[in-house]
Amino acid sequence: MKHQVITDLSTPDMVERLKEEQERLTKMKLSHAISPLENPQSIKEQRRTIARLKTELRRRELEAK
Repeated sequence: MKHQVITDLSTPDMVERLKEEQERLTKMKLSHAISPLENPQSIKEQRRTIARLKTELRRRELEAK
């Protein structure tokens, strides 16, 4: 997910998206433990997407103060 897409989301949408992405990462890790994923690099990309979402949420939180 690109930074521009993340900044265009509203805060409630971003929180919801963050939960979805974290669930998706958990499922990917479990399925990778059982049988290797076709593209294990996707786990890394998923973690980075979650980090981008958290960073933007934190930035908005600090701006609100």
